[in-house]
Amino acid sequence: MIKEPRIRNIAWIGGHVPRQCGIATFTTDLRRALATEYPEAACQVVAMTDPGQSHAYPNCVMYEIDQEDEAAYAQAADFLNLRGVEVLSVQHEFGIFGGDCGVYLLELLERVTMPVVATLHTILREPNEQQRRVMMGLHRLCDRFVVMADHGREMLAEVYGVPEQKVDVVHHGVIDVPFLDPEYNKERFGVLGNTVLLTFGLLSPNKGLECAIRALPGIIRENPEVVYVIAGVTHPHLRAHEGEAYRGMLQKLAEDLGVAEHVKFENRFMDLDELTAMIEAADIYVTPYLNEAQITSGALSYAFGAGKAVVSTPYWHAQELLSDERGILVPFSDHEAITEAVNRYLGDPCLMTAVRKRAYEMGRTMTWPHAARNYMASFERARAQRSGRVVNRVPVQRDLPPLNFQHMVEMTSHLGMFQHAVHNVPNNAEGCCSDDNARAYILTVLAGQLECDGKGKDAFCSLAGTYLAFLWDAFEPRTRKFRNFMSRGLEWMELEGSDDSHARAMWAVGVGVAWTGDLGHREVCAMLFHRGLAQLAKVTSPRAWAFGLLAINAYLESCPGDREVLRMRQLLVDRLLDLYQHHTGDTWAWFESVVAYDNARLSQALIQSGQRMGSERCLQVGLDSLRWLVEVQTAEGGWFSPVGCYGFWQKGGERAQFDQQPLEASAMVSACLQAEAATGDPFWQAQADFCLAWFTGHNDLGLKLYDETTGGCHDALQADRLNSNQGAESTIVFHLALVELMLARQQRQKGNRHAPPPYTSDGHRVVT
Repeated sequence: MIKEPRIRNIAWIGGHVPRQCGIATFTTDLRRALATEYPEAACQVVAMTDPGQSHAYPNCVMYEIDQEDEAAYAQAADFLNLRGVEVLSVQHEFGIFGGDCGVYLLELLERVTMPVVATLHTILREPNEQQRRVMMGLHRLCDRFVVMADHGREMLAEVYGVPEQKVDVVHHGVIDVPFLDPEYNKERFGVLGNTVLLTFGLLSPNKGLECAIRALPGIIRENPEVVYVIAGVTHPHLRAHEGEAYRGMLQKLAEDLGVAEHVKFENRFMDLDELTAMIEAADIYVTPYLNEAQITSGALSYAFGAGKAVVSTPYWHAQELLSDERGILVPFSDHEAITEAVNRYLGDPCLMTAVRKRAYEMGRTMTWPHAARNYMASFERARAQRSGRVVNRVPVQRDLPPLNFQHMVEMTSHLGMFQHAVHNVPNNAEGCCSDDNARAYILTVLAGQLECDGKGKDAFCSLAGTYLAFLWDAFEPRTRKFRNFMSRGLEWMELEGSDDSHARAMWAVGVGVAWTGDLGHREVCAMLFHRGLAQLAKVTSPRAWAFGLLAINAYLESCPGDREVLRMRQLLVDRLLDLYQHHTGDTWAWFESVVAYDNARLSQALIQSGQRMGSERCLQVGLDSLRWLVEVQTAEGGWFSPVGCYGFWQKGGERAQFDQQPLEASAMVSACLQAEAATGDPFWQAQADFCLAWFTGHNDLGLKLYDETTGGCHDALQADRLNSNQGAESTIVFHLALVELMLARQQRQKGNRHAPPPYTSDGHRVVT
């Protein structure tokens, strides 16, 4: 069974190394983790850059925003929309975005069309008026929030009214390292033989490093081998305003206390490998931060995840992470308490080892691969929320949308119709296939019977010979089957196509035998029909049987006494009836144990065959199965909601909601019109109208798949958006549904109310 794919196009907005800030480091590590865990996903970054600065960013950084350039935010939103980004991950800190308290970010979020998940690196319990305004803007514009501690979720609910179900708690990712003896890496940093206390990160006064230095005299008296390593550069913003004054103050304090030889400054920004080795060389990690209101600390997370014994002040993140004897908490600005805690560790190796092991064990649940999977789950929840949101659906209109064949004309070369498009531009690199050219040929025949005009109709109908020529070339005499895929280089990609593609091509030539007004085309169709007929007995796909029956019923309109074809019809009908009897049950009225693709064609084939053969059982099974399809694919609000193609619907399993394919709506329109013709029940006409309305916005997302301007139809209704491409299959099947509805109305206006298009009331073919 096909499983719903992971999101494949993710963008981050935040910092990125080599910019020196905690958000940049986090964004870099998270993006790397997602790209490693999900290599099929495109992971790109929009990097925030300080005014007047530039960085040698890696290739994953696709776009830069000058932090204080307000216009750049709207431009970046357009970039993200045009790149087809599926989810935007915002790394939020008030200070990295421009405007008062980062308000410029809201302009970008107003404009983007994809779901937004914001990771909140700071949550303020007592925000000022502007900070609250920005946070409430984020709440309005973001689909989900990620916080790194349970306390963050509680604060969002208490202070900002954010529902708990909107918030995912994902621990700060940590490096997955072995539980090593610290001695292993000490020589690399010149501290072999020392007991190493470590603090790392960007230096700034709020880190409280002076308190840790004041604790050193009492530590050294009992443990003279201790060295305190302070690793990291001064925060760039602090350095820009004050230079190295804070570092200088720390150095002077160490000299005044007589511990300068025990303090080692590593004044550089370390890459991940060097930082990992530095953490591994530490015996005890110290975070003497001064402010309780710190909801996350990447430095603490990294040291904790590596199994370090930690001494920390009780800021929010530390309280949560170091609970249950996974570290020692000390009061703020209390150097004597730091002294006591460090000496306690060093005086009790068993305690220190036990704390390390408890931290390391929990750290295995925080590694970056775990974080990546948790973030992907949050992204997918955000996308699912978009599909479940309340939308203003377009009401079903009795007036049919206008015909526009122009896109199909543009999708056609002298060889045939191209399979795919990039947006509404033909993608000739993907070549052509018999499936689409067969559908296109059927559409030319049916459209030729319309008494109304449509944009490009004559030009499209004139291409019938091109589509039929493709099918003629697709037929392989050695296998007596139609091949399907032709490359851009005009080479057939297989000796024979699938059962479905063969039967679909047979359907097209059967329609040609019955209803084309071109005698040359009719003779070519008859040759292909007879040459490929015997293979219908060998196909095993139920949908191929259905397509074969549609082909046969069309052919028999012209040659009703052909005994070989009549025998083939009976064979295929019996197969479908046997299949239905085998699988149907109290709550499952279907031909297989899975509702898959092009489903209504099976019901349509039996309704049509039962009507032509005078078989009550055949007709009833077709109607029962179609009514069941209507019931299970009708949303509570009354619109058509077909089974999604990513997972389908296994009997007894969970039904896939997306991607919803135009193929399903089109098949339902055809089958319902067939049922209305067979029974005269107006219920079926109403259902055909409802299924066509799926294309024009009466669907789960309230979005229009048919583009009246181009004449193209979007390839799918995805979980939170339209597939932006307008390929051949989607465009043709929409027009097939529309043309069949027009022909049905055309027949009713002539008094042939119950005649199925393109039949007359006496069941004979319409000759044009």
